[in-house]
Amino acid sequence: MTRTVAVTLDQLYRPQPGGIATYVHGLLAGLAELADPAWRVVGVVPRGPEPADLASESVVRARAPLGVRTLTRVWDRVALGVPHDADVVHATTLAGPYGGGARGAVHCVALHDLLWRDEPDAFGASGRRFHEGRLRTIRGRPDLRVVTTAPGLAARLEAEGFARSRLFESRLGVDLEGPAAPPEEVAARLAAAGVEGPYVLYAGTREPRKNLARLVEAHARARRDVPGLGALVLVGPAGWGEAPEGAVVLGRVGRATLRGLIRDAQALAYVPLAEGFGLPPVEALALGTPVVASETTPSVATNPEVVLVRPTDVASIAEGLARAAGQSHARADRERRRASVEANTWRRCALDHLEAWR
Repeated sequence: MTRTVAVTLDQLYRPQPGGIATYVHGLLAGLAELADPAWRVVGVVPRGPEPADLASESVVRARAPLGVRTLTRVWDRVALGVPHDADVVHATTLAGPYGGGARGAVHCVALHDLLWRDEPDAFGASGRRFHEGRLRTIRGRPDLRVVTTAPGLAARLEAEGFARSRLFESRLGVDLEGPAAPPEEVAARLAAAGVEGPYVLYAGTREPRKNLARLVEAHARARRDVPGLGALVLVGPAGWGEAPEGAVVLGRVGRATLRGLIRDAQALAYVPLAEGFGLPPVEALALGTPVVASETTPSVATNPEVVLVRPTDVASIAEGLARAAGQSHARADRERRRASVEANTWRRCALDHLEAWR
């Protein structure tokens, strides 16, 4: 018998989709790869123009009658847009919905972090109230299953009174087989921005939590001591952070270009003050590229291939940049880095979710 799972795609409609959008795309890709005839996937979307980010998804859509901002306010109480025959309702964010579907449906929500507590200055007062309120709602719903995507998050929730039986830990994945722009195309894109030769790459949204001001300062310090260290290049959405002086900003690029930039970099630098998971370092390792990351990045905090640094210490970041950029790019070394993250696949992420939905 085929079971229908309704997966919310509202994150793809938000101005800054961020890492959760990557999770949404990855989960859909993993489910498609499994091609399990026992499951039928329906994407629940808000009212409004379909974003370009959703165009590549072939999943059947069920449309809610309200836009994404209004749905966010009411989805914890009213399951608008959820198909009545859904056997599983999976909310990919705290927005919800937390109900709906067929009689006896399984209700599940993904929780990616507690960043509004870990880095409160990155959230406004209303944002902190929203997240804390939704967490209280989830805690008070013992029937609601919770998928955690950050290492250690399940243990934190258990310490707050969540029953262990409702918590399901999932691994996030990377697209190991996606196309990458050829080296000459990457070099031409960089040359157009004034970058010739080696470079260090940051990939991600620009926001204060990502600690870019310290990264730029540390890069300048390291470059004085290591003449071979290349320019610092920032790639990704503008977000709500200023582009610091001392770095070359490429902005948004296509997926193939991003993979090429990561592959050809001296190192990927990712030093956030706090992080839920941290996909860019895993993506870099999957492409064989050296990584320097803050010790607050859960995805790589225990990976021996990564140069870990203290995110509030400019000297530590500078030293880490020099060490990572000096690492070998020989085939054997790149393969060893790839092997360190081979368990991070979207197929395995999908399997983790199926365990929560059964």
